[in-house]
Amino acid sequence: MSPPNLAIRTVLFSILSNACLAGIKFLAGFFGNSYALIADGIESTVDIFSSLLVLLGLKYAARPADENHPYGHGKAEPLVTFLVVVFLVVSAVVIGWQAIQKIQTPHALPASWTLIVLGAIILWKEISYQLVMKRAKKLRSSSLKAEAWHHRSDAITSIAAFIGISVAIFGGEGFEVADDYAALIACGFILYNCYGIFRPALGEVMDENNYEDLTLKIRQIALKVDGIEGTEKCFIRKAGMKYHVDLHATVKGTLTVKEGHTISHALKDTLRKEITELGHVLIHIEPA
Repeated sequence: MSPPNLAIRTVLFSILSNACLAGIKFLAGFFGNSYALIADGIESTVDIFSSLLVLLGLKYAARPADENHPYGHGKAEPLVTFLVVVFLVVSAVVIGWQAIQKIQTPHALPASWTLIVLGAIILWKEISYQLVMKRAKKLRSSSLKAEAWHHRSDAITSIAAFIGISVAIFGGEGFEVADDYAALIACGFILYNCYGIFRPALGEVMDENNYEDLTLKIRQIALKVDGIEGTEKCFIRKAGMKYHVDLHATVKGTLTVKEGHTISHALKDTLRKEITELGHVLIHIEPA
């Protein structure tokens, strides 16, 4: 299966998972008198819409290069990641605001059986996080990493809800607000994770050249090509799931232009064959 199709299938999995969990959380929160669970359900609902954004972004980013976009459409992926971060921030603010309102309003204790529901949700969300993050690393996708952190942040809010409900149930009268404080604390975790998602995507948009391992690999492969005596500048920028490379390579100064041209093409073809995630490769020949 091609990387774009694998990424799209991963997002579809997230959408289906979040849709089912949102329904379970809302029902359990309503009948179990737990606002932490309802807040959890709100986050899962927001995750559905953000996953749809990721899906649209991945499909657009997978479009081939054209006359107006010679380097492809990969930059759409980090832009979508920014939108996903906005969704996460908005959901955290909404949950926090509602939790503060609930803290100020007397209410009954949550039902003890909601802990069983939360335990199952935590387990499933952590499994989902591990699955999506594994795909994100394999495909080098910033938007899939954001998608994975949606699952992790959902697990965090569920853990906070589990702790809050436990304190409320076992503490008894006077501890009813523990459930609401748990939802408030979970917001802090979500906002903290937002920066971890936002920063790499920003670096991708700004063409940060911080791919030391890939640079070393490119230099090592270049030296194996006949006629290449060394490498100088090597600039790398990421767009979607591809890395575009500008490499300065040195050859004997006595070679003809035609010979240097042939060597540069051999180097380009070798790099793209050895490192499949490379997109455009521009070789600049320098005399040794």
